[in-house]
Amino acid sequence: MSGGSASGNLRSALSHCVQQVRSYDYHHYLCLLELPPSLRKAAFTLRALNVETARAMDVASDPRIGLMRLVWWQEAIDKIFANKLIEHPTALALSHVISETKISKTWLKRSVEARINDARREATDIPETMEELEKYAEDTVSTMLYLTLQSGGIMSTAADHAASHIGKASGILLLLKSLPYHAGHNRHFSYIPRAIASKHGLIVKQEGQERWLDSREGLCEAVYEMASVANAHLQKARKLSKSVPAKALPVLLPSVPAQVLLDSLHRVQFDVFDPRLARGVLGIPPLWYQLQLKWTSWRRKY
Repeated sequence: MSGGSASGNLRSALSHCVQQVRSYDYHHYLCLLELPPSLRKAAFTLRALNVETARAMDVASDPRIGLMRLVWWQEAIDKIFANKLIEHPTALALSHVISETKISKTWLKRSVEARINDARREATDIPETMEELEKYAEDTVSTMLYLTLQSGGIMSTAADHAASHIGKASGILLLLKSLPYHAGHNRHFSYIPRAIASKHGLIVKQEGQERWLDSREGLCEAVYEMASVANAHLQKARKLSKSVPAKALPVLLPSVPAQVLLDSLHRVQFDVFDPRLARGVLGIPPLWYQLQLKWTSWRRKY
């Protein structure tokens, strides 16, 4: 392959990644635009990989096909680290990022493995505790922040801890926003931990079997409790801000969409079925969202 052809293929692959993130993860797309140019290539590629794995089950006509796609990505990561060429735009971009930076294969694979484990579970196999859901959020969302920090050579325990909390908050809140979608696809409220669902009367046992109850009040109370855990993670992340190096601050801007979604949930009394949550960007007008993001970035906050 000639140098010009390879360069053209890479540009096309990176453009594909940017478009994927813009189309399917718009609130994070706007966050990534605030990154310095030196970090954007890796950040957009990692987010594009996240889009691929997060949507694998939703776009598949058969759950088995979606699972096969996730396993394909798991194997693709091994091949990329073994310097094997894969004819897929996101994989090509990822290969380039891996060759240029020192991102962790362990974190990459963990993010895909978490999606695979989630895809394999039955609709009735819900998390037992909030801690299980936090682990899933860290494995699928915090990992993207860890990897972006790594790609920029940012070695900071404080930044990693802040990224962990922001990823957990973001993951929990986005799962809450997606509850109506999953309920409409016969997964009931499969991301509400059993302990919380039982506490708020959403699950009852009848003749040895569990049954979900249609209780809007109970659901709002459960969502409030889970959102409170997410809020606590955001607060913990912000308490670390004085210890986080300046160059890590833009990477942690996904705290902004997490806060916006938290505020939107509060505005609708934690009713995830309220149509206002589906409007604009995470429930607020796009311009207002962009202004909040720009203001936070300009103040060197997260």
